[in-house]
Parts: sequence; C-alpha cells; structure tokens
Amino acid sequence: MIKNIKFLLLFIAFPIFAQQGGMWVPSLLEGQNETEMKNLGAKITAQDIYDANNSSLKDAIVHFNGGCTGEVISDQGLLLTNHHCGFGQIQSHSSLENDYLKNGFWAMSLEEELPNENLYARFIIRIEEVTEEMLSVISEDMDLREKQAALDQKQAELINQADKELWQEANVKSFYAGNQYFLFITEKYEDVRLVGAPPSSIGKFGSDTDNWVWPRHTGDFAVFRIYADKDNKPAKYSEDNVPYQPKHSLPISLDGVEEDDFTLVFGFPGRTNQYLPAVAVEQITQKINPSNIEIREKALEQIDAFMQQDDQIRIQYASKQARIANYWKKWKGENLGIEKSGAIQTKKDFEKRFMQAVKAQGKQEAYGNLLSIFEAQYQEFEPFAVKRSNFLEVFFTNTELLQISFRLYQLKQSANQGENQFQQAQANIIPMLERVYKNFNAYVDQKVAENIFPLYDEQVSTKQIEKLYKNTIFTNQKMAIEALSGDVDKVVKAIETDPLYQFAEDYITEFYQILNPNYQRIQSEIAETQKIYMTAMMEVLPEERYFPDANSTLRVTYGQVNGYQPRDAVYYNHVTYLEGVLEKYVPGDYEFDVPQKLIELQENKDFGAYADANGKMPIGFIGTNQTTGGNSGSPAIDAHGNLIGLNFDRVWEGTMSDLYYDPEICRNIMVDARYILFIIDKFGNAGHLIEEMNLVHPKANSTEQEVEKKKKKGWWIFGKN
Repeated sequence: MIKNIKFLLLFIAFPIFAQQGGMWVPSLLEGQNETEMKNLGAKITAQDIYDANNSSLKDAIVHFNGGCTGEVISDQGLLLTNHHCGFGQIQSHSSLENDYLKNGFWAMSLEEELPNENLYARFIIRIEEVTEEMLSVISEDMDLREKQAALDQKQAELINQADKELWQEANVKSFYAGNQYFLFITEKYEDVRLVGAPPSSIGKFGSDTDNWVWPRHTGDFAVFRIYADKDNKPAKYSEDNVPYQPKHSLPISLDGVEEDDFTLVFGFPGRTNQYLPAVAVEQITQKINPSNIEIREKALEQIDAFMQQDDQIRIQYASKQARIANYWKKWKGENLGIEKSGAIQTKKDFEKRFMQAVKAQGKQEAYGNLLSIFEAQYQEFEPFAVKRSNFLEVFFTNTELLQISFRLYQLKQSANQGENQFQQAQANIIPMLERVYKNFNAYVDQKVAENIFPLYDEQVSTKQIEKLYKNTIFTNQKMAIEALSGDVDKVVKAIETDPLYQFAEDYITEFYQILNPNYQRIQSEIAETQKIYMTAMMEVLPEERYFPDANSTLRVTYGQVNGYQPRDAVYYNHVTYLEGVLEKYVPGDYEFDVPQKLIELQENKDFGAYADANGKMPIGFIGTNQTTGGNSGSPAIDAHGNLIGLNFDRVWEGTMSDLYYDPEICRNIMVDARYILFIIDKFGNAGHLIEEMNLVHPKANSTEQEVEKKKKKGWWIFGKN
C-alpha cells in the first residue's frame, strides 16, 4: 500500500491551467504543483516557499495559539493576524475604563505592549515523511484497537527519537485518512504581546450580518509581537525578553491586486472532509447541522439582546458571542451551499464512476462493498452523532454553568481513582473556574439555558432551570472555590448535595456510558473504511485530483484574484472600497457604526500612500484559494512572495468547501494589506510600526531581469534578518 500511495502522489495527472482548489503540503510542491502555480502567474519557486536548510516563506508563518495563523512582518518580530483571532486577548485587556474593544489599542513603544498569558506562536522548522516507518508496525490481521495501539507506540518512538534541538518539539500527523504520515519539528514562542488593534467598529465591521458574506468591508486584523530570550530562543514571558529576530519576514506590497493576479495563502487550515461519501454529507447537512443551528440560534437570541443593553455584558460576552455566532452562520451557509451546488448528487455520481472502475479493473473483492459498508456504518452512527453533538452544544459551547457541571462530574469520578488522581483533578478545576467566572453573568447564562435546554430534553421546563440557577452554589465564584477546596470527602459531599450536579448527573452519565463510547467505536470503524476508500479512489481513478484533507498542519493553497457569479444576473466584483463602509454606516448600530475619524479620512480622501491608482481606498478582495477554519490570519502572498492581504473568511455561497469545493462559487475573503497599513498609520497614528516594515512595489518594471535586480537591492530577499 505504501508504494502505491507514493506512486500515485507522484504521477496523478493534474489539470495544468484550471485551478481546482487544494491544500498542499509545502515540502512537496516541486513538480506538478510548482508547474500549476507558474501557469497561474507565480514567480516564486517551490524552494522559495519551503526550504528546510535555508530561510524561506515558511519561516515567516506561525500557528497562532493553535487555532489561527499569523505572519511575521518585520525583522523585530512584529506579527499580523486577524482581529477575531486576537479577540480574546483584546477582550482580556479591556475594561470599562480602557475599552480596547470599543476604542482600539495602539502601543506607542515596546514598553506599552501588553503580555498575554498562555498565548503562543509556533514555527515549523522541518517536515519529514515517515510513512514507511509508521505503516510498518501494522498488519491486516490486527483489529482496530491493535492497529491504533501499534501506531500510537510508533508515533511516540519517532517523536522521542527525532533529530531536534532541546528547545524544539516534534509531532507526527497522518494524511490521506492514515495512508501517509509526516513528522513536524517546531519551535513554540510563548511570549507574544499585543501591539495594536483597531476598534471593533473596524475590526468587526458588519459583525454577524456580514459574517461569511461578500461584499465585505471589515478591517479584520490585529498586531502582536513575538519576544524571545537574549539568544533568540523561545522563552516564557520575562521583562528581560527582547523582540524576536525571524529567519524571514514578509515584505508588504503597496501595488495591490487586479483580476487574475496570482495569490498564495499559507497557513494552518483546521479540518476538511473532502472525500466523505455522499451518505456522510447527507447526515451532516440534514441531521447534525440543523439541530446545532437551532441550539445556537436560541442562545444568540439571549446573548445579543443583553449585549446591546449593557456595556459590561458586551465586554464580558464579546468573545463568547463571536465564537458561538461564527459557526452558527457557517453551518447555515454550508447547508445552503451543499444544496445549491448539488454536491450530494455530484458525490453519488462520482461513487457510481468509482464502482464502475472497480468492476472494470476486477477489484470487486477488495473494494466492491465499500459503499454499502459506509451506508450501514452511518445508519448506526446517526443517533449517537446527533445527540452527542447536541450534548456538547448545550453542556460546553453555549452555557457555562452546565460546563461547570461537567467538570464537577469529572472531579467526583477522579475521587474513585485514588488520592493522587483526585488532587490532580482538583488542582486543574480551580483555575478553570477562575477563567469561567471572569466573564460569567449568571442571569445571562440562565436565560440562555432556559432557551436551549428544552431542545435537548423537552421534559425540562423554564421553571426547573430558573430554580437550578437560584439554588446552586456554583453561580457564585467564592462559594464554588471554597466548596471544591479541602479533602476528598468534603469536596465529594459538596458536589453530590448541590442541585447543579443532581440535575446534570444523568445526562453526563449517559454521555460517558452510551453516547461517547458508541460514537467513538463507530467513528473508528468509519475511519478504517475511509482509509481503504481513500486508497481505492487513488488506485482505481488515478486521473482525479487528490490533496490531503486539512488537519491543522502547515499548508499552501494557491489561486487567483477573481470575482464570481453567485446566482443568475448577479456578479460580485473582486474588490471593495472604503466608500462602501459609509454606504453601510448606521449611526449607533452595534454592527455598522463607524468612528468619526474614519468618516473624515474617507470624506477628505486622506489615504496617504495607500490608495489605489484610482485614488480610492481598497478594503478587501476575494480569490479562489481553498481555505477553512485555521486559515484565519493567513497571509495572502503575491506572485513575488510579498504580503498583499490577510485571509479572514469565505463567501456565503462557498462555506460548504470543507465538504465540497466548487471553484465556480468558492471564494476566500482577504483584507487588503494597504487598508491594514492605512488604519495603522492614518487612523491609529502608529506610524512607528510602519517604519519597521519593508514596503515594496513589485509590479513596477516587474520583468524577470528587474525582479533579479530588486532582489540584489534588497527589495525582497529571502532570509533577510
């Protein structure tokens, strides 16, 4: 199997001129991918993008706190990411006296930059394929549990034996549904400080209404700085730390974008499922998504109303509301896109071709029953998948008191596992509670619970929820921490006698004893079938285009700046301008209010050096790059390797791209780099940050000879320190 997969990866015949999406491993771009990029307009090479031995573009890209992407834009460790990626940090530093969410924040010196507990930036140092080593430890006569145990053991061995420095880390990740494996050597910098952020009226302009929508007018960016020890190595926060000096930082183009310009998005996409069978996509979009959408909709009804009435609640719930609303709207768009694009029927048509190829090649014994196995597995899976997902929505995502009940259950269970286990669990729950209570409003949480819990159990009434919140001690931080401090008998008694635990115990027991075990069991069986299906597809239909699904590892996705036609007689241009902000402006509205200074800058056309050739101030643009969650904050890079924008969203019609990518309507949304510079400089008066950056004009005289001259003059030199 290993040899077949490698052969197929090398010789799949990709279409040369038609860009069809894809999230590619940057260390494997030479060959077909590099040819395709050049045909789309790229001047940079595969080695410019990834080089294990010399500085390259990948040395400017970081995994920002494990959920987003960021990029280094100065030789002093200045880091750019999305406003929504840094939202939690901006919120944590905000108060009624210093409302950085409302007013923005700009550090005017290194001393004013704000440290952030537990925030980190992780660089990729090296990527190595370890497929042969991993798959050598499993055999067909092993059951699923034996295979997984063998793979886990081998993974641990490879991590322990990895050639790396003491301060570096190693990890092994699977690709192509477990048919390929890579080892990643990384460096994790844990002193990352907030440098600047626009007010939310810029960074979140349009808020929920415009989320996942084009045309977009959002300045979704924030600026941080990475700090290191005196040797430029990773270090915990210390006043003695100094700005990090990167192997490479991205120059920023002032030339903007035009239709059909090459774009490369470099980052850490979280999760896609491009090769699921039709039956799985049906289950996700017709069973799981609708129930989760309804729960979040009911939660947002309450949260939004309270946030608009009270500034303190607005600050407390800003990050939570954004997190809940984001995927609520994404799932709605995903369902719409799957239906509109006919994705399920397209997958069924593909499966028909697949089965015909299996039969024609005489491989019925190996692959002929795969689709019927999927049907049976997903039928068994459905009730557990739906209810487990709803449980997590109710007990984790949308209500904090019920999340506390889950932790209480875990703490009580640890008491049965010995004193050491209990003390460890006890030590973990106290800081968790402190984080929850920092932004906890019991009345808001109660109203959310009243709204959503009947969707999980219709027998539970509003009165029961109201009584629960009134009688439990766990709406009070001081009483909660006191109850959970002390010896095991005291703590267990406090938990067992509290109405919160008594209310939640049966639900959580069901989760642990029925929902989760069955979910995990069937999921493992499905994963094994998916692994065989992936192998089979690449073997019997080698002419198709295959790229590994996203799994939070470093990827490259390339495309072009393009508008699109979402429906009949409607065409969306590829770029938006600041004048569009004033068209949407609604004074006093929490989504569409605009700072007076921004209005004046637009009215006076005071754009500095950042306007386009027509004298207008660009805000955003769209392209055909395939992105997903985790690509938030990813740099949009031009044909020459310069930063032209910052990825932050996808269009409404293309949100289904995690399950099915349609190049006709799938577009990623990017903030124009010139708008970022304009806001920093003209709006934020933080021109000292601009002075750190390397601003370039790559389109001026951009013949190959001129590009080489510019390299020598230092316009953009890979590895510049």
